[in-house]
Amino acid sequence: GEALTGVQPATPGLLGLPRDYLSAQLGAWKAGNRHAAAPDCMARIAHRLTPEDIGAVSQWLAAQALPASTRPAPRPVRKPPLDCGTVSAAAVPTPPAATSSEIARGEYLARAGNCAGCHTTRGGRPYAGGRAIDTPFGKVFASNLTSDPETGIGKWSADDFWRALHEGRSRDGRALYPAFPYSSYTRVNRADADAIHAYLRRLAPVRQRNVPHALRFPYDSPLSLAGWRTLYFRAGTFEADATRSSEWNRGAYLVQGLGHCNACHAGRNALGAAADSPELAGGMIPMQNWYAPSLLSATQAGVARWKIEDVVSLLLTGVAPDASASGPMADVVHGATQYLNQTDLRAMAVYLQALPQIDDRPQATPPAPTPAWIELGATVYERHCANCHGSNGAGVAGIYPGLAGNRAVALDPPANVIHMLLEGGFAPATRRNPRPFGMPPYGPLLSDQEIAAVASYIRGAWGNRGREVTTFEVRRYRGDVVP
Repeated sequence: GEALTGVQPATPGLLGLPRDYLSAQLGAWKAGNRHAAAPDCMARIAHRLTPEDIGAVSQWLAAQALPASTRPAPRPVRKPPLDCGTVSAAAVPTPPAATSSEIARGEYLARAGNCAGCHTTRGGRPYAGGRAIDTPFGKVFASNLTSDPETGIGKWSADDFWRALHEGRSRDGRALYPAFPYSSYTRVNRADADAIHAYLRRLAPVRQRNVPHALRFPYDSPLSLAGWRTLYFRAGTFEADATRSSEWNRGAYLVQGLGHCNACHAGRNALGAAADSPELAGGMIPMQNWYAPSLLSATQAGVARWKIEDVVSLLLTGVAPDASASGPMADVVHGATQYLNQTDLRAMAVYLQALPQIDDRPQATPPAPTPAWIELGATVYERHCANCHGSNGAGVAGIYPGLAGNRAVALDPPANVIHMLLEGGFAPATRRNPRPFGMPPYGPLLSDQEIAAVASYIRGAWGNRGREVTTFEVRRYRGDVVP
């Protein structure tokens, strides 16, 4: 209302209220602790305010004198000039059309973030959504990112898209579930967000309605999500380190932001938030049960001692002299990093090599498996593995990876080596390595005992120091046992 005394029937007045009360209310809307049914106009307004704005508005309102009458204004006959915090569409100038270079840059950045990896179903139209993402709390379905105005983001403004990345909120103000990794994307700068938005808006519209999430109670409650965000999410920006090179900072921006590497390479607590440990310290990937090894450990996946060209090769082709990408990491290379230019790949390598390294080598050699277990494992290895990997575990350079001294083989937990034996090992097909060698799955051929025995044999032979694998663990990763 023009007198700030409210509008009938439900818009409250803003005068005669203490500054601290006003500041607390605006802060609650901005933090997501207060919300309304869509379209949540108050939340959209508050989220555009900085803390300084909130302080200034609260102080100014508290300083205003009360008018003679504090009665709310009657319901307006015509539509108000404001619509959810922005002037009505008729008064908004059309934003300038995106240039072809901005659209191309947006496509490049969307690949860097592997957006299609989640927002495309197998065999479906790119970016049309519908893919189910399994979480410990139920299924989250990825949304339609094409330019369809009704089911996609055709009506989204650049501000709306920026808000989704930066604040984890949809166009109508709803808080998004953190299966969409906005805890990482909040570091993406505005120019890059606008470029991605420009690219997505140029995609052919696909009319495919979004599938409602299928989450268990109480995780399907907006109140639960608001509590999670209060505990674990803070919107932020990437801050360059002035003591580091521009190349290091570019690598940090890509790894921490669009690359969202910590989404996999971090442990998770009972509520699905990143564990209270350094970023990239490693952890089990929920539901997939692959272990994303620590990038801070020379005995797991740290690359501080690698040649920088080898780090670039792993990200570009999926293979390097001492490693190959498999499992979820193969998907990342296939859908994202193989498309990055050499400058960005090298920047990421520089950043990853500079990560602080920890010494987490086991202090004692794990007990050796029983002789019968070793005999069974050696028999299985000689029959099924030695032809490719060699009787001495040396492998064949550039074709079959060596197992002797292979740190991936000895990881604890042994999830990855069990997955490889059960499901096969396949490096990604990339432009620089279109026909990689693969390993067949032995799950249908070998028993749980044989898988456990050969895994134990490989993890303890040729100087490897991995602990014994149990039959129970094989059954767990085969899916016969609920984790």
